[in-house]
Amino acid sequence: MHVKLVGCSCFTVSLLLCASSRSDGPKIERRLPPPGIEIPALERERLAGEVRGLQEELATVRSHKHAADVEVFAKAVDFALLHNEFYNAKDVGKADRLITSAKERLAQLKTGKTPWHRQHGFVVRGYRSRIDDSVQPYGLVIPDDIDFTKRVPLYIWLHGRGDKTTDLHFIDQRQTKAGQIQPPGAIVLHPFGRQCVGYKSAGETDVWEAVAHVSQNYRIDFDRIVLMGFSMGGAGAWHLGAHYASSLVAISPGAGFAETARYNSIHPDGYPPWYEQRLWGQYDVPNYTRNLMNAPVVAYSGELDKQMQAARVMEEAYRDQGSELPHIIGPGMGHKYHPDSLKAILARMNNSVKLGLDRTPRKVTLQTQTLRYHTMFWVQARGLQEHWRDARIDAEILDGGRIKVTTTNISALRLTPLKNMAGVAIEIDGQMVQILKTERPTPVADLTRHANKWQLSEPNYFRKGIKKRVGLQGPIDDAFMEPFLVVLPSGKSAIARVQSWIESEQKHFIQRWPALMRGELRIKHDVDVTKDDLSKYNIIAWGTPETNRFLRRLASENSNTPIRWTSEVVRVGQQSFDAKHHVPVFVYPLNNRYLVVNSGLTFREGHDRTNSLQNPKLPDWAVLDIRQPPNDLAAGKVVAADFFDENWQLKDRVISPESRTELP
Repeated sequence: MHVKLVGCSCFTVSLLLCASSRSDGPKIERRLPPPGIEIPALERERLAGEVRGLQEELATVRSHKHAADVEVFAKAVDFALLHNEFYNAKDVGKADRLITSAKERLAQLKTGKTPWHRQHGFVVRGYRSRIDDSVQPYGLVIPDDIDFTKRVPLYIWLHGRGDKTTDLHFIDQRQTKAGQIQPPGAIVLHPFGRQCVGYKSAGETDVWEAVAHVSQNYRIDFDRIVLMGFSMGGAGAWHLGAHYASSLVAISPGAGFAETARYNSIHPDGYPPWYEQRLWGQYDVPNYTRNLMNAPVVAYSGELDKQMQAARVMEEAYRDQGSELPHIIGPGMGHKYHPDSLKAILARMNNSVKLGLDRTPRKVTLQTQTLRYHTMFWVQARGLQEHWRDARIDAEILDGGRIKVTTTNISALRLTPLKNMAGVAIEIDGQMVQILKTERPTPVADLTRHANKWQLSEPNYFRKGIKKRVGLQGPIDDAFMEPFLVVLPSGKSAIARVQSWIESEQKHFIQRWPALMRGELRIKHDVDVTKDDLSKYNIIAWGTPETNRFLRRLASENSNTPIRWTSEVVRVGQQSFDAKHHVPVFVYPLNNRYLVVNSGLTFREGHDRTNSLQNPKLPDWAVLDIRQPPNDLAAGKVVAADFFDENWQLKDRVISPESRTELP
């Protein structure tokens, strides 16, 4: 376990550590990373002593802006010891090499020197993630002829699946291997991606945090950023490329899955519940195909590789939009690149790099199902009529400066194509909206739909009232892509079954996050949470209204929260459930942040067998019957579940959670 106990007393620490070491509760086998071998006790003790020494010294320089470049080495060995991540006898040597590197850098840092900051070749660096304050590593390949005073292209390379490639092994690779690509005149970034989560959830955030950290330390040309990857990295290139196409000059996914059902050979009679199918819309790339048409894309498959399936699916998706997907096939190849194919792909990437990114194209198309992914060049979706349905904005700058826009399932949008939008006429869904001329430049046009008519709105309209908006749109798992604080209850439930479930599930999350997401957890008890915490973090609250003050207001009839919970009943609209063996889990706005109740990541160990299943499994809210014990697929039996509407209220309907089809 690796936690950051924020503002807790020694008594609190003792309670938490005790609760996390109990053997009660269901035993759920960890899949990622798999357990390693036992190393000799003397070696373990020696390495642990080295790590402790490094951590003590690091505490004196942690405020240094390059301290994370040292700390990632110590953390890698620390996690390998904590989570038993040594897989053969040679791995002790890897740990020793990382400790040596940490000591060298620490000594240099203490003298005010950071020579690795301008090192060529293979460079390992680190940054501190805003999600959980953990240090995360990344690798760089910097050609000898790079001039650090000039802006250079950046190639992002996403690695393939490596169940055992934890921090220790990733850093060792990045210190010794160049990887698959070495484009001349460019820096190559190898993100860690939180190891093995398909560049989803915190793994997605990791890629862009790594890019941001690189850009703070090197002169990166933001108009020349290429995204590539293979296998799991190819899957990451598909969905990250589709979500962020306007930030990339070119994209090349190699041999990675692109969606869930067909890749896993799931047929309609075996589909999961309707809400889980809807949530496939977060990462299934065919739902975002039109976005990919904003950037050059070149797919790759080995001729004999069964993973060609993904590129074939995307070829179909492109044809459905009246286009063709460039697809290079490596002759006679299985699950790897043909050298000539890779050369051809890199040539195409280089051609795009030479041209650079046009940030104000005349035509822009945005396709999404969630406001998590809301921007494409100068077009932003700011409100959807209904989440998890296909939503589109097609916009074009016409001759004379007039702008034409057509939308589907959009309730609010923002346009920023010109430095001054004053006086511009906008034709939107056949309706004309004229922006008034002003003396001051007006670079933004905000429009909202009311009674099926579009009108101009004030810029702060999107933040008024309780509504689903950018960064506050659900589902439960969305809360773990931003900074969050775990809040434990200061009391205990009088209902033994409920108390046991809460202890078991909060323990499960406390153990799962560090092992799977390679991070730390900020943890406090409810009585220790401050106003500053509420302004900075999503709150992940465990307990009941009687045990956690963040949940107490749920018992009040004056509460605005749609879900009410007392010691007798869990009430969701007209549905009532016995609180003796039911608990609600949900996400809801709190002080412009999220409040998550009794849930960690909703995908679990059983879904870790393939990255394609590491998707959200629950919508905005659910009620669990905890008489069914938690297992590797679910925290209990789902007896009710749904999404909130666009105003964070309950929908006027009841759909069986076991239904595979969503009824009107």
